[in-house]
Amino acid sequence: MQPVISVKGLNKTYASGHKALSDINLDIHPGEIFALLGPNGAGKTTLISIICGIVNPGDGEIQADGYNIISQYREARSRIGLVPQELFTNAFESVWATVTFSRGLFGKPKNPEYLEQLLRTLSLWDKKDSRIMALSGGMKRRVMIAKALAHEPKILFLDEPTAGVDVDLRRDMWAMVRKLREQGVTIILTTHYIEEAEEMADRIGVISKGELILVEDKATLMNKLGRKQLRLHLQQPLDALPAEFSGYPLELSDSGDELIYTYDTQAEHTGIAELLKRLNSHNIDFKDLQSSQSSLEDIFVNLVRENP
Repeated sequence: MQPVISVKGLNKTYASGHKALSDINLDIHPGEIFALLGPNGAGKTTLISIICGIVNPGDGEIQADGYNIISQYREARSRIGLVPQELFTNAFESVWATVTFSRGLFGKPKNPEYLEQLLRTLSLWDKKDSRIMALSGGMKRRVMIAKALAHEPKILFLDEPTAGVDVDLRRDMWAMVRKLREQGVTIILTTHYIEEAEEMADRIGVISKGELILVEDKATLMNKLGRKQLRLHLQQPLDALPAEFSGYPLELSDSGDELIYTYDTQAEHTGIAELLKRLNSHNIDFKDLQSSQSSLEDIFVNLVRENP
C-alpha cells in the first residue's frame, strides 16, 4: 500500500544554526490515526509545518498523496487540512464567510450543504453569522477545525488540537476524528495529552531533539516496552527490605506496608513465583496483590530520558 505521507531524508536547519530536524524518514498509511509525540522544542511543529508547505524544507523529499510538496505544491496542499496550534483567524469575518473562503481557496466548487453539515457537526451552525471576534476561545478552535475541513482534505493535521479547550469540545473533537477516519481521512496529531494518543492512535511516533527515535504500532509498542508492576500489600509493615532481596527489581513503599515488583512482560520468566517463595521463607506475608501495566506516558517519558 502506497503511503499517503512519505518523508525521506528530511533535514532542517534554521538560519540561526539550530538544527530542528535530522534525517527524518517516515511513512504514514492511508486512513490511520498517527500520533506524533515529543517534548517542547522536539521538532513536532516544524515537521508538520514543512509537510504542509508553511516552512521550507532543508533537504529531503516529501510527498502528500503521491504529490511532491515542492514541485507539485498546489496538488499536494489541496489534499491537506491543518489545524494549527495557535489561533489565526480574521476577527472581523463571520464564521460562514471564513469557511466559504477557505473552501474556495483550494478551488473547490461551492457546496453549502456540506459546509452546513460541517458547522452543525462542530456545534457552530447557530454561530454561522457571528463575527469570530465575538466567539469564545473554544468556539474559535472549532472554527479552525471547520476551516481545515472546508475543502474536504484526505489528510488532516491536528497540532495540539485540544490544548486549552473545554472537556465538551475535546469529546466532540475525538468523536469527529473517529468519524473522519471511518470516511478514509488520515489523521496526524500532536498532543500533550498522551492519554488521548493512547486512546485514539493506531501508531505512535516519538521525536526528540529533531530525531525520530521510534515509530511503532501502539499495541506493539506498549507490549514491547511496557513494564508490569505487582504490588503486594503486606500483613505487617517492614522497616527495610531484607538484604537478600537487593538483587530484585523490588521497592518498599515509604510507609513500609507495600512491596512493588517491576518486571518485563516480554521476559521468558517473570520471577514472580520465585519472589513469592522467598518472601514466604522470610515469613513476609501479604494480604492482597494488584498488577498494573505502564501507560503510554510512562513509555514516552522513559524513551525521551534514554535519548537525551
